[in-house]
Amino acid sequence: MKFDRIIYNGFVVTVNPDFQIIENGVVGIKDGIIQFVEARKKDITLYDAGDAIDAQGGIIMPGLVNAHAHLPMSIFRGLADDLPLAQWLNEYIFPAEQKHILPETVRIGSLLSCAEMIMSGTTTCCDGYFYEDDVANAVFETGLRAVCAQGVIDFPAPGVADPAKNIATAVAFVEKWKNRSSLLTPSIFCHSPYTCSEETLKQAKKAADSLGVRFQIHVAETQFEFNQSMETNGKSPVEYLDNLGIINENTIVSHAVWVNEKEIEIIADQKAKIVHCPESNMKLASGIAPIPEMIEKGISVGLGTDGCASNNNLDLFAEMDSAAKLHKVFKSDPTVMAAKLIVKMATIEGAKAIGLGDSIGSLEPGKQADIIIIDTNKPHLTPMYHPESHLVYAANGADVSDVFVAGRALMRNYVPVYLDVKDVMHKAKSIGLAIKQNHATIT
Repeated sequence: MKFDRIIYNGFVVTVNPDFQIIENGVVGIKDGIIQFVEARKKDITLYDAGDAIDAQGGIIMPGLVNAHAHLPMSIFRGLADDLPLAQWLNEYIFPAEQKHILPETVRIGSLLSCAEMIMSGTTTCCDGYFYEDDVANAVFETGLRAVCAQGVIDFPAPGVADPAKNIATAVAFVEKWKNRSSLLTPSIFCHSPYTCSEETLKQAKKAADSLGVRFQIHVAETQFEFNQSMETNGKSPVEYLDNLGIINENTIVSHAVWVNEKEIEIIADQKAKIVHCPESNMKLASGIAPIPEMIEKGISVGLGTDGCASNNNLDLFAEMDSAAKLHKVFKSDPTVMAAKLIVKMATIEGAKAIGLGDSIGSLEPGKQADIIIIDTNKPHLTPMYHPESHLVYAANGADVSDVFVAGRALMRNYVPVYLDVKDVMHKAKSIGLAIKQNHATIT
């Protein structure tokens, strides 16, 4: 067989079920699919391939999966920092969205986020926002893989002035994109239990289930949300949603900070998925999600950055580092959230959480060739005893040299192949200037 491409001369971190790491490994790709992953057995010229990429002793691994993000919000990066979530949302973000979120700003914000993700090793993202058709078109343009969800909320939102049309808009988005591209999977995203009525939640979930797509929702992110749910519904957010039939195997629960053992059992029993966003949770002082307990119960837990307005970056390497250290210090136990587990959360477990675990998230024959190369020829990555440890505690997004999605190169030797990053940045700066000039009126 003649291969389209081989990647060789690197430590292959497969993230397969045995977490096999192959020194001096070779990965063969044809038609966007991984054909083999093996230790090098012969002279590289004897592999019949159209393109041979030398990883130069670096790390060859699955592309990272950002399982929870709001791509257009990169245009709000740094707009309102050091504030509690409720004040941040109600006094800054929601008003800014009403004034500045338009199809073109959504497009540029999404392209800016895609550029940042590509250049830091993320090959798949799970997004939820408004004007999601424009988000999806932007993502499609970049060549990234994504789950994109149209937002649903019970008050006038960008692109949906009449809240009565929120679910219909989401359904139309799913129907438009469901079979349009193998790289883009549509979804429905209800913002939260406190911004969506009981009826909206049930109807949106019913629509998602009938269309066979993932249902995304922010749940139990803050103590305020937990207390409000107890006062309003007489139940915690998780119990409330479970009672409505919202939580099942196709539900992606983002954050899940304020949950107890009983609620973890509910999530596990219903086979729902969790996305952990430690940096956003830390920055907004939302709390620390009981992730070790969730994993112990067999729940698939992925990693997400959340949006740039509350993080303020989309670098999953930074998220891995934070996730590992946060839980160690919180538990006073250096053994929890070990490096291998964290790498899994950023790859295969994130893929499982967003419904793509059968096709991405590990380097195994038959899976999509979503692959990144980490350049380890740098002082902060020298020497290297354990590649998985380097990935979590030493590497950062700027160390990613090459990115491939479905075998297609999106970045080679640190240079994005298809995106004109300077042009996107120029347009994003212009949007930022307009937002800054109006900032006094946002609040």
